[in-house]
Amino acid sequence: MTKSVSEEMAIMFKERGWVVYTTSQLRNRILRLLDMVITIFRYKNHFQFSIIEVYSGWAFIWAFTCALLLKKLEKPFILTLHGGGLITFYKKYPYWVKSLLQLANLITTPSKFLQEFFLKFRSDIIYIPNGILLENYYFLSKKNPKPVIAWLRAFHETYNPKMAIDSIYLLANQLHDIHLQMIGPDKKDGSKEMVEELIAKYNLKSKIELVGPVDKKDVSNWLNKSDIFLNTTNFESFGVSVLEAAACGLCIVTTNVGELSYLWENEVDALLVPPNDPEAMAAAIQRILTEPGLAARLSANARKKAEQFVWSFILPQWEKIFIEVLQNNY
Repeated sequence: MTKSVSEEMAIMFKERGWVVYTTSQLRNRILRLLDMVITIFRYKNHFQFSIIEVYSGWAFIWAFTCALLLKKLEKPFILTLHGGGLITFYKKYPYWVKSLLQLANLITTPSKFLQEFFLKFRSDIIYIPNGILLENYYFLSKKNPKPVIAWLRAFHETYNPKMAIDSIYLLANQLHDIHLQMIGPDKKDGSKEMVEELIAKYNLKSKIELVGPVDKKDVSNWLNKSDIFLNTTNFESFGVSVLEAAACGLCIVTTNVGELSYLWENEVDALLVPPNDPEAMAAAIQRILTEPGLAARLSANARKKAEQFVWSFILPQWEKIFIEVLQNNY
């Protein structure tokens, strides 16, 4: 219900002259896999190479199946390692993950965290970060922040929305004008229902708004309604939503899991806190609101960091890899 980075990339590559086939948009897991397999067969004489995104869980099964099929058809493919939970998944299923890595012609990842871990199995993993269209995000310096807060992720246990509710609850008696907007789709794992129950239990209905999913082009408008951004995730391989908030100049408070501690510098362009620690997150919010100069520094430096991750720098890195695959006739 939201556009992924890969979907954005497919559109941009088409605009740059590449012929791109994508699969799959079906939500049902079995039909999704079937659509992927059918697409590979249907267009096998029309494409020269593939990119397979690798996540944990069911998505790993899709990736492995497609990799085997492409190998059988002698079609080269690039694996792109995603998902903060991929390392945990590897520890449960090391044989299958290592087998998949060995099948690939090339491997990329937007995560130095994942690259560092999986280099022991493939020494040629290439780091290419995710990007944003910076012109779509309007920067507003947060010199005098108010307790108006944004949360932008899917409602799923991976992203731990409960931590955001608990953090607001800890501050509600001190900051009577505190307000949290929770933006994102419901992934139907019960997380949204839990959030609604907590809001009722803590009597926070007037302080927390569940916005739901928003179109990519409207993200900046929603973020710019707030001064502080909360990222509560338990796993992270990159964190595009954090980058989007940084581009808008929000003061970022994020957990320090996965790629986040590689990408963001504590006290410089974000405040990093331990996962599942609402007390630490509430304290960080309080610091932003009360500590002189902190908000202005975080806001300005966050924008500078976001400016390093624009698609105009990143897409040519991908195209260099595409050309390498084509020239080497893998």
